[in-house]
Amino acid sequence: MYANISMEKFIDARHRFFQWRNELDYARMTMLALAFAFLTGMSSFVRVYTPISAVPFTLQTFIVLMSGMVLGHKWGGISQTLYVGLALAGIPWTTQGGGFDAVFGYTGGYLLGFIIAAFVVGYLTDLDAKYRTAKFQVPIMTLGMLLIYIPGVAVLSAITSMPLMGMNGAIMLGAGVFIIWDIVKLAMAGAAGKFLLTKKAF
Repeated sequence: MYANISMEKFIDARHRFFQWRNELDYARMTMLALAFAFLTGMSSFVRVYTPISAVPFTLQTFIVLMSGMVLGHKWGGISQTLYVGLALAGIPWTTQGGGFDAVFGYTGGYLLGFIIAAFVVGYLTDLDAKYRTAKFQVPIMTLGMLLIYIPGVAVLSAITSMPLMGMNGAIMLGAGVFIIWDIVKLAMAGAAGKFLLTKKAF
């Protein structure tokens, strides 16, 4: 009985959070967007390099997907725009540090993908209550991941001087080596969505 009451309170609180989010003014939403920009930056320091790719494993894509899920399309996209903009200003929180070379270097396509993915994930998640279920969240998150990798691989293919030049090599070095890790992050994002997202309209 007590467990049922607690679950009902949690479900109600979860729904009220998204209602509250939609009613926030620009100043408070900007603070939330900055918080996710900060989380994206800090997650870049959780990185694992491999000998077969210049692009490391990080937790960033998980945070990017969560920014769209929690903040919605507009502010999810703004959070990642702030992250990239602050990196361009010199904050060294990309995998290549900060500044112009870091943002427009061979990992720059992934940063562009962060903005696109957060926007699209947020848009689709908020589009209808039925899209906030695991049945739809897994493909939405998968699409978000692809939207990070498409510009990431394209830029990597265009400017890298690593072996296996060309699109096929870039796909393997810039995306293929991350498949297992990304499946884990997709599972994490899907589980987070099931736990955090309200299934009611707001």
